[in-house]
Amino acid sequence: MDVQRAQEIVFSPEMINVTYNGENIYIEHVDRQNGTATIHFLKEPSEKQSVSATSLVEH
Repeated sequence: MDVQRAQEIVFSPEMINVTYNGENIYIEHVDRQNGTATIHFLKEPSEKQSVSATSLVEH
C-alpha cells in the first residue's frame, strides 16, 4: 500500500481491513516522510511497531 492510502485509512471513520504479514492490524500513525506506519496487531494492541507502508495490504 502506498503512504497516501495508509494516511487515508488512519483518518477514515470506518474500520478498514488491513493486514501485515497475514495478520489483521490497526494503523495508528503514518510517517509520510519516512514511508512508515506505526501499527499494532488487533490481538495485541499494546505491542506497537513501525513498518514500511508498502508492506501493508488492504482487503
